[in-house]
Amino acid sequence: MAKFSLDVIRHSAAHVLAQAVLIEFPKAKLGIGPSIKDGFYYDFDIGQPLTDAHLEVFENHMNEIIKQEQIFEHSTASKKETLTMLNGQTYKHELVYDLDLPEYSFYTNGPFKDLCKGPHVEHTGQIGTIKLLKVSGAYWKGSEKNNAMQRIYGTAFYSNKDLKKYLIQLEEAKKRDHRVVGKQLELFDIHEDIGSGLITWHPNGARVRNKIEDMWKHTHYVNGYEFIMSPHIGKSELWQKSGHLECYSENMYNPIKVDENDYFVKPMNCPFHILTYQAKPRSYRDLPVRYAELGTVYRYERSGVLHGLFRVRGFTQDDAHIICTPDQAAEEIDRALKLSLDMLELFGFSSFKLFLSTRPTEKAVGEVNDWKIAEQALEESIKRCGKPYEIDEGGGAFYGPKIDIKIEDAIGREWQCSTIQFDFNLPERFDMNFITPDGSKQRPFMIHRALLGSLERFFGILIEHYNGKFPSWLAPIQCRILTITDQGFEKAKKLEKQLKHNKIHVEVDKKDEKLGYKIRKAILDKVPYIVILGKKELESDTYTLKSLRTDQQKEWSEDNIIKYFKQINEEKKKEDGFDKIT
Repeated sequence: MAKFSLDVIRHSAAHVLAQAVLIEFPKAKLGIGPSIKDGFYYDFDIGQPLTDAHLEVFENHMNEIIKQEQIFEHSTASKKETLTMLNGQTYKHELVYDLDLPEYSFYTNGPFKDLCKGPHVEHTGQIGTIKLLKVSGAYWKGSEKNNAMQRIYGTAFYSNKDLKKYLIQLEEAKKRDHRVVGKQLELFDIHEDIGSGLITWHPNGARVRNKIEDMWKHTHYVNGYEFIMSPHIGKSELWQKSGHLECYSENMYNPIKVDENDYFVKPMNCPFHILTYQAKPRSYRDLPVRYAELGTVYRYERSGVLHGLFRVRGFTQDDAHIICTPDQAAEEIDRALKLSLDMLELFGFSSFKLFLSTRPTEKAVGEVNDWKIAEQALEESIKRCGKPYEIDEGGGAFYGPKIDIKIEDAIGREWQCSTIQFDFNLPERFDMNFITPDGSKQRPFMIHRALLGSLERFFGILIEHYNGKFPSWLAPIQCRILTITDQGFEKAKKLEKQLKHNKIHVEVDKKDEKLGYKIRKAILDKVPYIVILGKKELESDTYTLKSLRTDQQKEWSEDNIIKYFKQINEEKKKEDGFDKIT
């Protein structure tokens, strides 16, 4: 059996899904059926709602088609022939007119023929094992202005073992859904009265975010970055010059009229950083310049793709721009890559995959030699860091090559976070330069660098990675003080005040409940530590500190408890225990 990529297998499975649906609904109108990350989907206009029972029927038909080993045959047709073959398939007709090609590509398996450029497996028996997952609503071409359709999602793997592993992962992912856990732990919310895709941070979530930001700022400062802050809006001329109005306007919000000028809320921070660089003449002695900003940007995302913290309309990028000479590029990439990996490891990630995307064959800007220097710097830096990597030949953006870093979470899912991206476009558009040793002007290299990606999305990843059970240094409530009698309340408040004074996040459980209830509530709230203050502790002037994750406990003085939590916060301890305080 020929070995095909999962993308090819899954795209072939999407054709088999369409064939299966037409068995039950011969008049169904077909949309598109691509492979996607972890699976495939196909859009249908059927005229009635689909249920899980339908999915079971379709899946049975698909398995029969797979057993038949129907051969995938490629053919082409003229526009006129294509429209005739697709008679009645109105969405396919629209695609034909949109593409407007001299000839069109088809693939046929058994009685089913679909407009498609391929590739596919040789026959349906090579598809492997499939599973239909769910049905959801979708709009034709992703626009709310178009017809509503139904989208059936499925997946395909080489073996039943791989499929079972993925389905177990899906079940675990449901339990860890950051939208559910975020609500349980009162971390964040999305209010329709405010607007879809816009996040409000509750006190617990804001505490975690502030810890991330504080650590991010300190780490960047000691690594030679300077912080800048930029406005949330800019005049249309700025976005015209940067090219955003020409190439990115569909993701930007409508302009705001101010003093007869059009202003746009910013979708990116880059132009502001460039103008900060250009505020005065720059010499080679000034380089490299490293600007960093936690800059909040706004991008229009269609309502159908919004998803908790993962896909939003307003988010804060952990943005940085490195402006350097070509000779400095290699060292700067080393620094940026090391910083990215070190910080991701600090948050508990240890498995990484790196991807290098190189110059596209068409529509690339910048000098070919500059691309070669940049690509060589990126690849050599990856080799030095010793992490596994793949090269995506021709997969770079038109404006420069890049490194993407993917992390693996606790249940084996991959997430793309850090990006280190050269840009040969904006320095040209803004005529950036520096003075060389001989007094001439030269164009600098500019490197975009996002480490966490966005704070919102990274926070969502952290919630699901830890299932809300954050490391003690990162937890929104590091310790909850539980009193057994009213007599202990004043002492509990005193300890709370001292812990807060030492930047330890703590609260007193004031409820009039039994100790067992309070402990169970702390466990549900995923609090890592509790302090128990009962009759014994009042008499001995001590506190019982108990780890809810290791079940260890110690009778300690106030000073020892403060010292212990300060060590946790300073050292970012990964494992909780009482090994360092005696």
